[in-house]
Amino acid sequence: MLVIAAIVALWWWLVARDESAIFPTPWAVVAGAWELVQDGTLFEHIGASLMRVGIGFGLALLVAVPLGLWMGWVTPAYRTLNPVFQMLRPISPIAWIPLAILWFGVGNLSPVFLIFISSVFPMIVQTISGVHTIERRYLRAAANFGVPRGVLFRQVVIPAVLPEVIVGMRIGIGVAWLVVVAAEMIALHSGLGYLIMDSRNAGNRYDLVVASMVIIGLIGLLLDGLTRLLERLKTVRWRYVR
Repeated sequence: MLVIAAIVALWWWLVARDESAIFPTPWAVVAGAWELVQDGTLFEHIGASLMRVGIGFGLALLVAVPLGLWMGWVTPAYRTLNPVFQMLRPISPIAWIPLAILWFGVGNLSPVFLIFISSVFPMIVQTISGVHTIERRYLRAAANFGVPRGVLFRQVVIPAVLPEVIVGMRIGIGVAWLVVVAAEMIALHSGLGYLIMDSRNAGNRYDLVVASMVIIGLIGLLLDGLTRLLERLKTVRWRYVR
């Protein structure tokens, strides 16, 4: 809290010293945010962005975790598909925007696709890594008791990988939140990304621009915090015991 207060104070001092007529003071940003709250547009834009992230990230999670478990457990699947994913993974999600608009048009499907394509690869890679880094003693202990391969996968591999899956989810949700804002700046008429561009174009309302940026950061922090709550689940708590 002291660091945040110092940053705000420095921000206010710099704007006051330069007597900037464009860059807003912290109080102007708060006033702009309150203006958006009063007319109801802020919650509409937040809801639109969260809806797109929820759908895209949810689809990515449903694909990434089973696929990552399969590739990590079955060596031929890993050797076959890993080169393809490693080739696609470095491509910036922003580079997919023209194709997304071409395939899905200017609507909600485009950002959902971009969120999916940006968050699915980190979760796949993290899940595969989790399977590959399982301590051998777990597997040897199960083999000594004659545990069948299917039971070994369900009761040893999956619980051992879940902490890594949560790490992948944290990475994926952060990337998804970043990408939806970028996509909304280009191809949509709602959401926080659109709010930034619309505020800039409609009278140079930089107070609303900065207010939107602060809100994006706060929601990103909240999403990461909500994802970290999964670390308290009984099935993964063993990894975080101190």
